Amino acid sequence: MQLVFASSNPHKVREVRAILLEHGISVTGLDAIDHTGPEPVEDGRTFADNARIKAVHYARATGYWCLADDSGLAVDALGGAPGVRSARYAGVGPTRDERDDANNAKLLRELQGETERRARFVCSMCLADPTGTVVAETTGTVEGVIGDAPRGHNGFGYDPLFELPQLGCTSAELPPEKKNALSHRGDALRKMMPQIQACPGGTPTG
Repeated sequence: MQLVFASSNPHKVREVRAILLEHGISVTGLDAIDHTGPEPVEDGRTFADNARIKAVHYARATGYWCLADDSGLAVDALGGAPGVRSARYAGVGPTRDERDDANNAKLLRELQGETERRARFVCSMCLADPTGTVVAETTGTVEGVIGDAPRGHNGFGYDPLFELPQLGCTSAELPPEKKNALSHRGDALRKMMPQIQACPGGTPTG
């Protein structure tokens, strides 16, 4: 089947594509779809709210079955921040990589001198049919702690700061296949798999 993943983030698309291809499901990111229209306003209070907004909007805009996610980092010492503002936490940087660097720098400043550094990545996913009807929703998480300095080059976002104590490394130090097996996005996607596999086709409605 053909499925649209409602993201223009190449890192996210690559992660989702790698997992779904193992099940014979082809995934297309928004960059490869024409006439998606303007981006929806992601003004939800939760990750689940924003995932739902994107899935419904892009399913209706493209006429495809559409999978969307909203994900981010929740740090206990910061009351769950940056949360739904994870991607725009620092609010600066013209490119995705520069925004990631700024976000990581701000997080380290906010946690300076803090000994409680427990955190988790959270990913909410929503699957909508071509009419924009929500079919299924899932959530995945992975627990860790925030390190004192970035390490690793394989991830994106907060991966270089997100340490996995049980493995003795950051998420950005994991090879892609290992990260996909452990990540919050992989967790949410595997929970969604039965619903995706039950989709009747996934072709455009016209």
